[in-house]
Amino acid sequence: MDYGVHLPLIAFDERPWSLRRLLDYTAAAERLGFAALAANDHLLFPRPWLDAPAALSSVLAATGQMDLMTTVALPVVRGPVPLAKSLAAIDILSAGRLIAGLGPGSSARDYSAAGIPFEERWKRLDETVGTLRSLWSRDEPPFKGEFYSTEGLVLEPYPARQPGPPIWIGSWGSEAGLRRTARLGDGWLASAYNTTPQAFTDAKRRLEEHLLAAGKDPDHFPNAIATMFLYITEKKATANHMIQDILAPTLRRPETELRQRLLIGAASECAEKLAAYQSAGAQRILLWPIKDELRQLETFTEQVALLARSNPEQTHQNDFLKS
Repeated sequence: MDYGVHLPLIAFDERPWSLRRLLDYTAAAERLGFAALAANDHLLFPRPWLDAPAALSSVLAATGQMDLMTTVALPVVRGPVPLAKSLAAIDILSAGRLIAGLGPGSSARDYSAAGIPFEERWKRLDETVGTLRSLWSRDEPPFKGEFYSTEGLVLEPYPARQPGPPIWIGSWGSEAGLRRTARLGDGWLASAYNTTPQAFTDAKRRLEEHLLAAGKDPDHFPNAIATMFLYITEKKATANHMIQDILAPTLRRPETELRQRLLIGAASECAEKLAAYQSAGAQRILLWPIKDELRQLETFTEQVALLARSNPEQTHQNDFLKS
């Protein structure tokens, strides 16, 4: 299991965004040995949210050899052609390091703002995957569906990686979502605040069954757990503040769930949660520091990761994740 980090795109405090802040964060993640840099996507949210593709592209020069991931991008909300254009540029400028995580998103407000019926999100998402693959590949035939068509479209320049960046599908573990992931995806993205190690184990088992039915090898189908919000502190009052006053009202999830699922609290407790996910078969965990992000990345590396590495079965799987 290895670790990546999310760009700090949510305004959890009053600290202003700046290009220097994003570059310093990215450089620190690269220096500390994180395997991936991820960007999440929303138009509207309970807190201000910096645009994901723009932010990811702005830090490319500081990313070293990290994977670049969208976790997830919203092709239905943004439109598959504009998103294909943006992500192709990121793949080109990163020399083929992009993993395109896609999902419908869970915000009806995003769909309303984009003028798209929320109830169409699943059918449209299915078609956007075919649309992106058709637009990205030099050899893929045109895609034609109910909502989207690439007939007559040549969207150059093509991505550096051919036939296009791998597409990972975001699913919280529903049967329909796992079938979709197996049918359409090159990998699976789960959400930390919507799962547990046991639920992940169960979803992974069911996904493997769907992969076999789809003619795909489960042993060569990578996964990652995104949105693992992080704040390491030995002070219970501080940990409670992060849950009660920041995450619970932002994510609109019960406090008890967030306490159990996220990396909020003492280093030893965080390491135990990571060990449970490693045993469950998670291959990559994507961390999102809530505040003091540079110090939190350092603390995670110096304390939590060291404790987690005491498990002799832990191995880095960068090459497999990129396949």
